[in-house]
Amino acid sequence: MAQASSSSAPAAAERDEHGIAFFDVETSVLPAGRCVLLEFGAVVVCPRTLVEVSSFSTFVRPADPDAAVLATTARSNGITRDAIATAPPFRDVADIIYGILHGRVWAGHNIMKFDSMIIWDAFAEIGRAPPQPKGMIDTLPLLTQQFGRRAGDMKMASLANYFGLGRQKHRSLDDVRMNIDVLKYCATVLFLEASPPLEVLKPDEAYFPGELVVSHECIKVAVAPLHQFDPRTVIQHKGAPLQLYCAGLSVRFGVESKYPDRAGRPKLNIVVDIPENLTKVLSFCDDLAKRSSPEACNNSEWTPLIRRYGSHPTIRLKIPTNGNGDTTAYATDMYQKGRDGVISKIEVDAAELDSLFQGNKVDAFFSLEIFDYLQKAGIRLVAKRLDLHFK
Repeated sequence: MAQASSSSAPAAAERDEHGIAFFDVETSVLPAGRCVLLEFGAVVVCPRTLVEVSSFSTFVRPADPDAAVLATTARSNGITRDAIATAPPFRDVADIIYGILHGRVWAGHNIMKFDSMIIWDAFAEIGRAPPQPKGMIDTLPLLTQQFGRRAGDMKMASLANYFGLGRQKHRSLDDVRMNIDVLKYCATVLFLEASPPLEVLKPDEAYFPGELVVSHECIKVAVAPLHQFDPRTVIQHKGAPLQLYCAGLSVRFGVESKYPDRAGRPKLNIVVDIPENLTKVLSFCDDLAKRSSPEACNNSEWTPLIRRYGSHPTIRLKIPTNGNGDTTAYATDMYQKGRDGVISKIEVDAAELDSLFQGNKVDAFFSLEIFDYLQKAGIRLVAKRLDLHFK
């Protein structure tokens, strides 16, 4: 019998009603417009961990296998006439499907308007009461509302392509597992955006995030004798210059270039909103430098590091330039992060920068410098690398 079934389908006596039943159906639309069931697949997961507890899938033989397969061949999903001609009719697998679904929370992509209707119609055709859910989680409207339309039409194939999970196979059990993976990916992205990660960079890791956690007790202001005639005050973390990484920062104001530096080159910077964890660290550094750095002991006015626009704390990230004659190049490495997760380096001029940053988000890798210039002192945040999110 060409029945694709899993041996891990839960027995009735061992049934755990607390699991969430993710399921998917494959169907065919007959010339008369009637939709017939060809395959059912389900994965029961633990609601606390989303770890798979059991799974089951089966082909279902419709009344007219030839017409059903002819109508579905365009999808190239590998469901053949032989597979469904030798599969059990729905009546023979109804008890198993009922046992998996009834009394559980149902989950799936577009199950409210499609998959659940197919199951209920199939039970009605054999004259049996259909299974009823304890609740229903439809990931199509859920992700469309919470994740936005970053993946276009938000169909499963589009979401899978967005996260680099491969092509949708249009086979029930494969699609169910892809749905669970997509849900996990979306939840992770939303969590990181709600609370962007803050990390310290190790000095020998270029500008890539390390594994250290910022500790206030390990931050101090120290004089680094880079040159005997040019001592430099720096902020250190565990004895090394403090460098920070923060992901998903919203750009409030794009590139500003109207002020020149000492060499006459435009000073470039962007203003970004910052999360609470970064606000606390930078506030601590600002207060420490103001109290203990040599620059703060001069007659210069201390410039606050964090500014607020309404209730939003913001910082200014400097984009330094290297001048060479008439040519000005950016000392900040800039990359673009595509929807597929691929990061590629970009080369742009000043005219293009504003349009790139405006209304966008960036992952910022930056260092802290204490300055004292023209009777103004404070901390300057220098962007070492900026990863622009794909719009």
